[in-house]
Amino acid sequence: MPKDNENISVLNDEPSELPPRSFTPDQMVRCESCLRANPPTRTNCLYCGAALPAQSAAVVLQKPALRPLEKWEHGYNNILLAPAANLSESRLAELADFLRLENDELQRIVASEIPLPLARSSSKDDAELIQHRLKDAQLATLIVADAALGLDPPVKLRALEFHDDGLHGFQSPQSQPQEMSWDDFVLIVSGRITRKRVELQEERKGKENRVLAADQFFADESVIDLFAKQGTTPYRIASGSFDFSCLAERKRLVAAENMSILIEVFRERVPGIVFDQTYNAVRKTLEPVWRSEQQNQSTGLRRSRPGKVSLGSATETSNESQFSGYSRLRFYLRTHQLIDTNA
Repeated sequence: MPKDNENISVLNDEPSELPPRSFTPDQMVRCESCLRANPPTRTNCLYCGAALPAQSAAVVLQKPALRPLEKWEHGYNNILLAPAANLSESRLAELADFLRLENDELQRIVASEIPLPLARSSSKDDAELIQHRLKDAQLATLIVADAALGLDPPVKLRALEFHDDGLHGFQSPQSQPQEMSWDDFVLIVSGRITRKRVELQEERKGKENRVLAADQFFADESVIDLFAKQGTTPYRIASGSFDFSCLAERKRLVAAENMSILIEVFRERVPGIVFDQTYNAVRKTLEPVWRSEQQNQSTGLRRSRPGKVSLGSATETSNESQFSGYSRLRFYLRTHQLIDTNA
């Protein structure tokens, strides 16, 4: 469960596991915009949201305002660079509380031999605060903005045509082909994208909703992102919506087999291309920081029986945005030579 942003001494009728923390007037930080006093644990004003002036005495008390960002927000990611230092249990618990993570979640990230995100914040100031605190714990991190990874959606290809010196990519049967050279490609990142949809039909009964019907739908497909030397926007191929006719006599009946053959073709035509298949192994480790996207929607009212009306709702969950962020991160790290470019 996410932890509270601060422990401030306030009146609250609900019981708390931790005693409220109070600060002396000298410890409080005054906002230069609204002139109100703020706890020294904050980096932004509690009242107006403005950045608070940095005070060296308060740095050790400050905590970043970590929260799940909205879909339209652009954040800053603190990437842990491997290998990570060994942490004592007490130090691990302290950092987990600071990063709003559970101990076992942070342990899995630190134990991984792959650079992974430790936090995603809405401001660069919070990202720098996190980096400074982690440096004290002997953890080397890199701040990577979402904008640096690329904000444009991937170019989804539906079909390919192979030629000796390159290939043509089609986004739809009616679209003009995009000409690409074999030598342009430098990285393939593979993974699986899952989509889950839960539909409920509920009826109000007294103070509670009674479930009349529930349906669940699940989809799972393999995908690859193809990165060229220039730009950060990949070409994406999904097994469920791609025409594998380009494989000719090598084409099989099963989409998963065709995807493996397609990857083989790229590796044969581009001997220097890097094939990265680490996503599936670290997907659960990414979840606490880069969460799968969830969307709720209403499916409208229905008359279930005379005099009774039920309300339909649907919840969709997908890890597509998580995979997109991870594949772009792998390209970013290789481009900046922060991981082995020949792995």
